[in-house]
Amino acid sequence: MDVICTILGIYSWIIFARIIMSWIRVEPGTPVATIYSVVHSLTEPVLGPLRAAIPPVRMGAAALDLSPLIVFVAIIVIC
Repeated sequence: MDVICTILGIYSWIIFARIIMSWIRVEPGTPVATIYSVVHSLTEPVLGPLRAAIPPVRMGAAALDLSPLIVFVAIIVIC
């Protein structure tokens, strides 16, 4: 169980990195774009279906994606 919790802990940091990277502008062809691409490909298989099931919450002109929060809660419950 410790190994699973460690892997899930690392995965939560990858999701956190995706959240932070979504706030910055990523220029194509830069090393940051490569890192974002890897982070996106690692997290999208989990976040994508959740986002399809639970659409983002509208807050005026912006929308809040709840899928990372749901994954964080699930990781806490599992570990």
